[in-house]
Amino acid sequence: MSVIILLLGASLTVGLLFLAAFCWAVKSGQFEDDYSPAHRILFDEQADDHQL
Repeated sequence: MSVIILLLGASLTVGLLFLAAFCWAVKSGQFEDDYSPAHRILFDEQADDHQL
């Protein structure tokens, strides 16, 4: 039974560490990319004159 309490405490600690890392990432601006590479494919760019 004491192993369950130990594992519960360890999982809560890891969960709180991940929550703290997520909050730090939000505050430092890691998720403020308005023009991400995933959306760049939707817009036309000037095509290169080099064709194979």
